[in-house]
Amino acid sequence: MTTALTVRTEELSVRFAGAPALDRLDLRLAPGKIHGLLGRNGSGKSTLAATLAGFRRPDEGRVLIEGGDLGTAQEPYENAVVTSRVCLIRESGDLVEAVPVKQAISLAAALRPYWDADVAGALLDRFEIPLNKKIQKLSRGKKSALGVVLGLAARAPLTIFDESYLGMDVPSRNLFYDALLADYTEVPRTILLSTHLVSEVSALLEEVVILDNGRLVTQSPVDALRGRGASIVGPAAAVDEFTAGFAVLAEERLGGTKSATILGDLDPALLGQATAAGLEVGPVGLQDLFVHLTAPTGARS
Repeated sequence: MTTALTVRTEELSVRFAGAPALDRLDLRLAPGKIHGLLGRNGSGKSTLAATLAGFRRPDEGRVLIEGGDLGTAQEPYENAVVTSRVCLIRESGDLVEAVPVKQAISLAAALRPYWDADVAGALLDRFEIPLNKKIQKLSRGKKSALGVVLGLAARAPLTIFDESYLGMDVPSRNLFYDALLADYTEVPRTILLSTHLVSEVSALLEEVVILDNGRLVTQSPVDALRGRGASIVGPAAAVDEFTAGFAVLAEERLGGTKSATILGDLDPALLGQATAAGLEVGPVGLQDLFVHLTAPTGARS
């Protein structure tokens, strides 16, 4: 039985040619949850995923992974025991393309202590991936699907998908999301989904980590983050007065009507004030919050 792992980073920094890809990052991934890793291009998502998986040594700070049969916290870099329990599936695939699919499956089965052959076989059938075909002959979508199969069938206590499903079409991605949720329900483990497709995966996520320029913007349960945002619409003067005490993420104006997206908790008393002022209060989706929270300062209005 797979046991979920806890992940911590402490003052984690990674630099490329002196420029920070991760900048003094402190976060904790609770065990047994599906976490979303969100950020714009160049935010540090792939660097974080590779560092958590032990593919890259931190320049400063450290990554600590603990729980299950690992016992006390250990660093993953050059640690075979830890990395055997961590599975990173990247969009690039990291596969030897000159071999047939069945050989890649056999290699994964030999390396992964929690490998489930029945899961692998069922998913290969569902994604219609031919076992005897060489990986280099597969379409981009089938290569992505093969990566997803390897990631799910590994049943690693820490499983990381770094944009690994971008090559798939919408029906195949939906098949992946369904398979992920079903397998996670059967065997809970710590899963990290790095993605740009926020609206597609939002229903799967329990917590989100948002990065911007290598720094942590926020880490929060999804429901709590959704509750922090609201859309306020009404007469411009009333909107300005009501939102004066909030962080305004974005605003638009059309004639005398104004719309503002705010970050802040609206308790019943504040909602009553908004109604009394003739304002409409609406929810803000996770994708909209992500866009606003990571937008360049000059682009938020």
